[in-house]
Amino acid sequence: MSASIHETAIIAEGARTGEGCFIGPFCTIGAGVTLEDRVRLESHVVVDGDTKIGADTKVFPFVSIGLGPQDLKYAGEPTSVVIGERNVIREFVTIHRGTTGGGGVTRLGNENLLMAQSHVAHDCQLGDGIIMANGATLAGHVEIADRANIGAYSGVHQFCRIGLEAFVGGYSVVVKDAPPFATIQGNHARCFGLNRVGMRRRGYSPETIQNLHHAYHLLLSAKLNTSQALERIKSEISGCREVGLLVDFIETTKRGVVL
Repeated sequence: MSASIHETAIIAEGARTGEGCFIGPFCTIGAGVTLEDRVRLESHVVVDGDTKIGADTKVFPFVSIGLGPQDLKYAGEPTSVVIGERNVIREFVTIHRGTTGGGGVTRLGNENLLMAQSHVAHDCQLGDGIIMANGATLAGHVEIADRANIGAYSGVHQFCRIGLEAFVGGYSVVVKDAPPFATIQGNHARCFGLNRVGMRRRGYSPETIQNLHHAYHLLLSAKLNTSQALERIKSEISGCREVGLLVDFIETTKRGVVL
């Protein structure tokens, strides 16, 4: 299962390709790039810098990965991109490497789907099972937890967090942290409560869904400020891991939370 490399591809000396890789027409691979087993670059893909792409990841035409960040403070320091396994990266996606001020690494986990024209800026940290729809844009230093969904043409402000399994509707502008398990929509984005449909599809128990629904009722509809709502949640709901995650997410925010 040696790598299949089209005759028009340009691969710099020092680049490493795993078993079964496919590198299609007119791809350009830099010297610091590592492609693990069975990575597939369809055509016209540019991968540069200190970039690692995990096994069984499929990259579609006209994608750019690992080029320098769009940060005026960046002066060519050695930074990197690390992409996990079994990701699908569609046409015209851009993923930029990190900056020294942001930890130096832009990182994607496993089994993410980045639809056409989406953008991952410098120092972003993405978990597993995330969907970024067409044109979704992350500014620098954004953190996205597992299985979150970013709707088409939405923008996320730098340093924001998107919580576990959060659903950001299309054309939204997120300028604060988006809480886990919630539906977030609008410009500027507002929280519309628990994503109950998504949670049922993910197989959460009715008890967990009810506990989270009650927690969001206290946060959004009970005419309490956030501190009062958190105290009520802690006193009225115990033993639910997901509610604990929600409380911890709100208590550790630095930018404030979309409510």
